[in-house]
Amino acid sequence: MAQDYAEALRWFRAAADQGKASAQNNIGFLHANGLGMQRDYAEAMRWFRPAADQGYGAAQDNIGLLYENGLGVDRDYAEAMRWFRPAAEQGLAAAQNHIGALYQNGWGVAQDYADAMSWYRKAADQRSAAAQVSIGNLYYFGRGVARDYAEAMRWYRRAANQGNADAQNGIALLHRGGRGVALDYVEAMRWYRMAADQGNARAQRNVGLLYANGLGVQRDLKEAREWMQKAAAGGDGAAKKWLTEHPG
Repeated sequence: MAQDYAEALRWFRAAADQGKASAQNNIGFLHANGLGMQRDYAEAMRWFRPAADQGYGAAQDNIGLLYENGLGVDRDYAEAMRWFRPAAEQGLAAAQNHIGALYQNGWGVAQDYADAMSWYRKAADQRSAAAQVSIGNLYYFGRGVARDYAEAMRWYRRAANQGNADAQNGIALLHRGGRGVALDYVEAMRWYRMAADQGNARAQRNVGLLYANGLGVQRDLKEAREWMQKAAAGGDGAAKKWLTEHPG
């Protein structure tokens, strides 16, 4: 059934005009994502703020994301943290994951992998697939912890079981590199395809590379090009470079 955003907006407005924070947040979400209307981050902020001022965690987290990414406002990691924290302290897994990312990358705070892990774990324990992937990445690259591919696989699998495409791509990388598991290009392709079929550009590029090199599949440059084009359309810079270097 096609979603009727105009009708949703009508109902949300009725509730928002009575001060209902969840409705105010929902209206902000529609504006931020351009659902049923032109995308407008300033208008999104205008609706998120009254909800956030009522202590509504999802709205606080959404304001944090606007500041983190510089959407409709100047990018300001410290301000992002200021909004993420009250949401995270209410137990909102998304906000906990976002704080973890700030610590991991040293955005607005001193880079601290231990703090990043601590916040990721809070979110992961609530089954946040994004946080589970982030923990897997810390183990994969050995950031703040000893590099441990088996532990990376354990966390990727938790997220992949929830359908997370980044986790599926991570599992494929481990199989492709024989890291913590036997090298297996066929298994790598199986996991890459799961992620690629969800539109994950990195996985689409990796599927293309397996076809280009005949790893786990028959070498097929036409198929490789088609996957690289999909990845490039999704914004993958490495895929764009490959297409430039391999003109059809």
